[in-house]
Amino acid sequence: MAAGETLRALVGPTSCGKTEAGIILAERLGAEVVSVDSMLVYRGMDIGTAKPTADERARVPHHLLDLAEPSERFTVARFQQLAAATLEDLRAREVRPLLVGGSGLYFRAMVDDLVFPGEDPAVRAGLESEASAVGARRLHARLADLDPVAAARIEPDNVRRTVRALEVAAVTGRPFSDFSAAWDRYPDTVRVAGVRMPPDVGRARIERRVQHMLEAGWLEEVRGLLARGLGGWLTSSQAIGYAEVAAHLEGRLSLDEAVEATVRRTKQLARRQMAWFRRDPRVRWFDAGAGGAVELVDEIAAYLEPA
Repeated sequence: MAAGETLRALVGPTSCGKTEAGIILAERLGAEVVSVDSMLVYRGMDIGTAKPTADERARVPHHLLDLAEPSERFTVARFQQLAAATLEDLRAREVRPLLVGGSGLYFRAMVDDLVFPGEDPAVRAGLESEASAVGARRLHARLADLDPVAAARIEPDNVRRTVRALEVAAVTGRPFSDFSAAWDRYPDTVRVAGVRMPPDVGRARIERRVQHMLEAGWLEEVRGLLARGLGGWLTSSQAIGYAEVAAHLEGRLSLDEAVEATVRRTKQLARRQMAWFRRDPRVRWFDAGAGGAVELVDEIAAYLEPA
């Protein structure tokens, strides 16, 4: 891979078949897969995140998987650093990367020149305590007074993002929105194939995937994580399904209720992912049917094939 060569990427919502298609594409393009997924970084969370299996990784090397323990706080800034090192290593070995994933934030952190301000755990803890005491909307109102531009981009009930915006302001002395200018720029540094599906097809694939995870031993995976003392982390985790399965194993939800909640949250995630990628003008969309992205491999390979 020559320095400055345009990156190639395959993106799309959860359950659209990116993993399998990405492996086939990497084999055709002579590439190695670089994961762009915020949940695949956690060790031991394999089935419920649909992480590439050992056999799949044996077919094509995968990077940026299993980077942290589930109990660790893993930030997008840390991912950005590791991603840069990974791309540099591949460049030095003259190996072409193929970016594959559905996390829009991690994708942009890897391919664009975004700046992520530092953190202060003490400041964040104080803001989280304040949010618990006064409620998300009161905290959001404070952000609106301090940084109306940032507040306009954050839902009033989104405590995590509100806390982060206030934390950055406290740590840097600058409004959070000052760091967002690069977000509106989309440099021509990547050729992106996006997979999309009709809503009914996406829903059906999500429902089948959750059932497949259960058949593959997801309950045992979560039981093992609980045995390691990760119950508190799992119940507050952003990893969809783990909190629900943990609640079932602890007797707080029936299995049917856990499955229903997992499917519902996964559908919501798919909509958020599509909203992220629709904003990126670099994405060329390919429409998949019930078979998912694998049906589109020939078309996508032709589009991504280096000139």
